[in-house]
Amino acid sequence: MTKATLVRRQPRRSQTVRDPLFGEMERFFTPSPFWTGNLFGHRIGEDLRNAWVPPVDVQETENAFIFTAELPGMGKDDVSITLEENLLTLSGERSPKEKEEGENFHRVERAYGSFSRSFSLPSQVDSSKVDATFKEGLLTVEIAKAEQAKPRKIEIH
Repeated sequence: MTKATLVRRQPRRSQTVRDPLFGEMERFFTPSPFWTGNLFGHRIGEDLRNAWVPPVDVQETENAFIFTAELPGMGKDDVSITLEENLLTLSGERSPKEKEEGENFHRVERAYGSFSRSFSLPSQVDSSKVDATFKEGLLTVEIAKAEQAKPRKIEIH
């Protein structure tokens, strides 16, 4: 007759109580939609080109707000800028290169399509003083602050 060995098992953790670190680790190791081919509900290579959103830096100086957007492959005629009631909107469309006969792409990762980015501005801007420049794929929009918004030094009498 063989001797049975008693193995004591740890009770299972309740599924309703989770360690916060466990949740972070689970999120870290769960494949993201990007790697599984389903980003924003689109299959990679099909509708992803319509999900393009250009990055924009927003900077505040003493005299103005400056917006710098990366728009590679676009020209100034491809972009529209509107300022309406302290809402700055940058919009446009980047078109793919025309496919020429004999070209065979194995992978297309650059995104194409239309975009629209809107930014709320403080009420202290001077909408009559807006300057926009486009150089080497960078769109820079500078909106002057209104005089009452600019810092001023107060003398003590």
